[in-house]
Amino acid sequence: IIFYIYIFLLVGAGPSAQVCSLLGQPALPLLSAQKDINIGAIFSFHRSALLKMHPFTSEPEPTTCISFNLREFKFAQTLIFAIEEINNNTQLLPGVSLGYKIYDSCSSIALTILSVKKKENIFDILCIFFLQISHFATCACLSNRNIYPSFFRTIPSDYYQSRALVQLVKHFGWTWVGMVRSRSDYGNNGIAAFEEAAKQEGICIEYSEAIFKTDPQDQFLKTVEVIKKGTARVVLAFIALGDFVPLLKVISQHNITGIQWVGSESWITSRTLAETKEYSFLSGAVGFAIANAKLVGLREFLVNVHRDQEPNNELLKEFWETAFHCSFRNSGSGGCTGSERLAELQNEYTDVSELRIANKVYTAVYAIAHTLHNILKDIKSSTKIKIMDLSSQVLEYIGGVKFTIKTGEEIFFDASGDPVARYDLVNWQPVQDGSLQFKNVGFYDSSLPSEQHLQVNQEHVLWAGDSGQLPVSVCSESCPPGTRKAVQKGRPVCCYDCIPCGEGEISNGTDSSDCFPCDLEYWSNESKDRCVLKVIEFLSYTEIMGMVLCIFSFIGLLLTIIVSLLFYLHKETPIVRANNSELSFLLLFSLTLCFLCSLTFIGRPTEWSCMLRHTAFGITFVLCISCILGKTIVVLMAFKATLPGSNVMKWFGPLQQQLSVVFLTLIQMIICVLWLTISPPFPYMNLSYYRERIILECNVGSALGFWAVLGYTGLLSILCFVLAFLARKLPDNFNEAKFITFSMLIFCAVWLTFIPAYVSSPGKFTVAVEIFAILASSFGLLFCIFSPKFQDGC
Repeated sequence: IIFYIYIFLLVGAGPSAQVCSLLGQPALPLLSAQKDINIGAIFSFHRSALLKMHPFTSEPEPTTCISFNLREFKFAQTLIFAIEEINNNTQLLPGVSLGYKIYDSCSSIALTILSVKKKENIFDILCIFFLQISHFATCACLSNRNIYPSFFRTIPSDYYQSRALVQLVKHFGWTWVGMVRSRSDYGNNGIAAFEEAAKQEGICIEYSEAIFKTDPQDQFLKTVEVIKKGTARVVLAFIALGDFVPLLKVISQHNITGIQWVGSESWITSRTLAETKEYSFLSGAVGFAIANAKLVGLREFLVNVHRDQEPNNELLKEFWETAFHCSFRNSGSGGCTGSERLAELQNEYTDVSELRIANKVYTAVYAIAHTLHNILKDIKSSTKIKIMDLSSQVLEYIGGVKFTIKTGEEIFFDASGDPVARYDLVNWQPVQDGSLQFKNVGFYDSSLPSEQHLQVNQEHVLWAGDSGQLPVSVCSESCPPGTRKAVQKGRPVCCYDCIPCGEGEISNGTDSSDCFPCDLEYWSNESKDRCVLKVIEFLSYTEIMGMVLCIFSFIGLLLTIIVSLLFYLHKETPIVRANNSELSFLLLFSLTLCFLCSLTFIGRPTEWSCMLRHTAFGITFVLCISCILGKTIVVLMAFKATLPGSNVMKWFGPLQQQLSVVFLTLIQMIICVLWLTISPPFPYMNLSYYRERIILECNVGSALGFWAVLGYTGLLSILCFVLAFLARKLPDNFNEAKFITFSMLIFCAVWLTFIPAYVSSPGKFTVAVEIFAILASSFGLLFCIFSPKFQDGC
C-alpha cells in the first residue's frame, strides 16, 4: 500500500449532518483550499519516515518524514492545476467550485491510513459517501470488485502490463528469461500474471528472485550471483523503483554487463536512474511505460509556485529548499532568499517532457469532475436520483462516466474499474553526456484487435551494449527443419535436444515438437524437411541389368534364326528329314517367340504389357513344350512301328502331330482367356516392400490363373520328360530322345528353381528372375536339342 496513491471524494456537509469521530492525533492536510466540493488526495511527499521505538507509556510523538520527493510534489501541483482548470471551465460543473485537501503518506502505511481517517474538526464529510481513484496503483488484485468495490484507477492494471510484456518477449524470440521482482503485491501479482501468460506462449523462466528495499545486503548479493550464473541473457525486472535502486548499486559494483533488461512501468521512465552514469549498463533496456502526454499550461503553473503564496506552509518551504539546495535558516552562503526562480531550473519538478504519471493524476481529477457533473445534473432534475440514495449510486455514476480530455484521450472504466490499457514501448539509448534518454519504439493498446495489440519499430531499437543486433536468449538453440525437439529430463520445456527425424518423416518448420510421416507415395528428402515423391522402381531398358537381359534375348533370337535358316537350307538332308522337320521348324518358331516374350517383362508396366507378358509367356512355352512332346511321341511311335504287326504310325502321322500341338496349345489359350476375363494382371504400386521407394510391378490379378498357366506348362514338361526318358535308349543314329530328356531336365530344373527365387526376390529382381528363367530354359532347349544335330551332320 505504501506505493498506492489514492484520490478520494469528500463532500462538505451542513452543520446538522451526522459526522464521524476520531480518537487520537488527526492528520492535517499539507495543502488545502476549501470550496463547494472538496477532493482529498494522498501523496508521498517524503520518501520515508523516521522509525522510532515507542514505549507505549505515553502518547506517541508525531512521525517525522524525511527525504523530500519532487516528483510527488509535482503530482500534487498537477492535481491543483486540473482543479483550477475545471473551476475556470463554464461547461463543466457550472456554478460549483472544487477544493482540495492533500495529505502526506510519507511512504508509510500507518500514515496513509491515518490520512483517510475522518474527524469533524478536520473537515466535514458524509461518512457513507467515499470512493477511491488511483493514478499509480497498478496491482491486478485491486480489480477484484468483491474486495474493492469502490476502487477505480486511471492507470492500467498490471494484468495488462504482464501480458504486454509476454507479447514483447515473444515478439523478440526470447524464450529463456530471468526475473527479479519486488517482494510485494506489485511484484508478486505482476510476475504471477506474467508466468501464467508466458507458459501459454512457450516462454520459460530460468529463475525468479524477490527483493525488498529493506532486505539485508546479503540478499542483494545472492540475487546478483543468481543473475551472474544464469544463462538467460534477458532479465525482466518487475520491480518498484525503491526496491530496484539497492540492487542496481550492487550490480554496478560487480560490473555485470551484457544483460538485456526488460522493465516494468515503475522504473522504465525514471530520470533518476537514467541520469546516473553508474547505471549505464541499463543502456538498451526496453519496457512499457504509461503513455506520455502533453498538458498545455502545466509548466507555467508549476514554475509559478512560490513560498510566498503561503509563507507559513512548511511543505512549500521544504520544497523550495530542496529545489534550490538552500536553507532559509542560513542567511549567508547557501541560504534561501525567496527570489530564486523556478523557471530557471531544470530538474524533475520542472521537466514536463515525461508527464506519464502526472497525466493520470490530471485524468483522475477530471473523472471525478465529470462524475459530479452528472450527479448534480440528475439531482437538479430529480428524475434519476434522490439525495438519500446518492451514496449507493455514486459508483454507478463513475463506472458509467465517459469523456475526452484535452489531450484527445477518451476516458472510461470497465466493470473492474480499470481504464483501457495503453502503453508506450520505451528504449533506453545513450546520449553524448553519458546519460540515457527514453525513446519510444512502439506501443501496446488493448483496445485494438488482438493481433494488433503490440506494435514495434524494431529498426529503431538499440540493444544492450549499444548493439544494433537483437540479443538471443534461449535455453537451447532452435531446432532446424528436419529435426524435432526432445525435452531434456528434469528441465523446462525450453531446454531440449534436437533429434533428427526418422526415415520417411519430416519437420518443415523451426522448433518443431514432432516429426510428421510423409504420405504413402512420398518419402523424406535427405535433409528431412520436405516430402518428395518416392522413386518408382521397375526393370527398365536403360539400366545395366535390363540391358544385359535384352542382349541375351537378342542373342537367343539371333541364334534361333540362324538355326532355322540352316535347317531350311538343309531340309532335304537325311538328318533333318529324320528329325521331323515340320515339328522342328514349329519348335524353332516357338523358341523365337520365347526369346521375344522375355522383352515384354522389361520396361514400365502398363495395363496392356502386364496382360501380354504373362499370357504370351504361358502360350509360347506351351507351344514349345507341345512341339517337343510331339517329337518325343513320334520317336516312341517310330520304334513301336518297327515291331512285327505294328500299325501305330498311321494313327500319329504329320497331321495328327500338328493337331496335337494345336490342341495342347489351345488348352493354354483357354486358360489365359479365362484368366484375362475374370481377373487380369494389372500394374500395381507396391508400397509395402520398401519404405523409401515404390515398386511398380504387375500384379497377377488372379493367383489361380497365374499358377494354372505355370502348372499346365509344368505338367506338359514333366510328361515330355518322362516319355523322353523312356525312349532314351532306343537304338538309332537319329534318335533325339536322349537330347530331349537332357533338355527337359534342364528346363524342369530351371523352373523348379524359379519358384522359390520368384517368391523371395524383391521388386524388379522378381521380374529379372522370371526373365532369367525364360532365357535359361529357352537356351537350354535350343542347345540341347539342336546343337547335336549339327554335330551329327558334320
